[in-house]
Amino acid sequence: MLKKHWNKLNGYLSNDIGIDLGTANTLVYMRGQGIVINEPSVVAVNQKTGQVVAVGAQAKEMLGRTPAHIVAVKPLVGGVISDFEVTEEMLAYLIRRAEANFRKVLGPRVVVGVPSGITNVETRAVRDATKNNGARQVFIVEEPMAAAIGIRLAVNDPIGNMIVDIGGGTSDIAVISLGGIVRSKSLKTAGDKLNDDIVSFIRSEHKILIGEQTAENLKIAIGSVLPPPAPLEAVVRGRDLITGLPREIVVTDTHVREAIALSIDNLIEAVREVLETTPPEIVSDVMGRGLYLVGGGALIRGLAELLAENLKLPVHQADDPMTAVARGAGIILEDFDRYKDVLIENEDGLPLHS
Repeated sequence: MLKKHWNKLNGYLSNDIGIDLGTANTLVYMRGQGIVINEPSVVAVNQKTGQVVAVGAQAKEMLGRTPAHIVAVKPLVGGVISDFEVTEEMLAYLIRRAEANFRKVLGPRVVVGVPSGITNVETRAVRDATKNNGARQVFIVEEPMAAAIGIRLAVNDPIGNMIVDIGGGTSDIAVISLGGIVRSKSLKTAGDKLNDDIVSFIRSEHKILIGEQTAENLKIAIGSVLPPPAPLEAVVRGRDLITGLPREIVVTDTHVREAIALSIDNLIEAVREVLETTPPEIVSDVMGRGLYLVGGGALIRGLAELLAENLKLPVHQADDPMTAVARGAGIILEDFDRYKDVLIENEDGLPLHS
């Protein structure tokens, strides 16, 4: 009873914040407010002064367009922190912005989502970067678990649920039952890898060099893994590798499909591997309930249908798949006692993965 009143008092004195710290985008959920920030995970730094020039959407616009002394960087690579100081700066900016109109006496209680294959050292880096920005308490949750909670799957029940979270840096595949991850796999075949595939394909097939942002825009505009009802095409501008001059070409959905085919095959194979090692009772549940797709990659045209065709089970694209992890972190904060067992309590509390 005393603990309940103490938690209530803390709720008045500090904010509860959920963070989906993604390679491509970082989302911030504030208890009572919902998702208050959804920004690209990009920071622009002035190398002469060491100062942060811009964070988020403003910094992303600078990618590939900065003068020599300003560098726009993605501080997270493959779902983990690659530049600790820049990540700290980004978190400081985002937490400060989230709390701007709701400042309270104590530092916030924060739940952060991390990829399922993350190591203890990488988890500690996330925890430290968050703590160093004034967080009173930091809790870590694996992204597929947070996503499952975010799309309202009954994760605490003795029923098997399967979730595939295709982010920017990693794709996390997890089978969940009784509040825990039964089987999981994390792979680097995700949104950024598909962008690289498109850049490589256009360079080798058309002898044109395009930027990562152009490749991403192309993927969103005409990307598909199955032929769409009507052909799609887009105009792409880049540098001709032979003349060195600007050149414009028309790229079709067939080109993009060919570019990303191998990576999509790798993703399907990884899902199949997880299913093959899952206990039969849980496989039976998954066959009945289906597999749930979340993350930005879930929006690729035809992916749900292709997975269903290859795996012989129902595949559902979650509503608003890009915000599932952040919403899950928020639901954990709203009903902390119910979900506290799904959290990684400390650096040694990480489950083992394949």
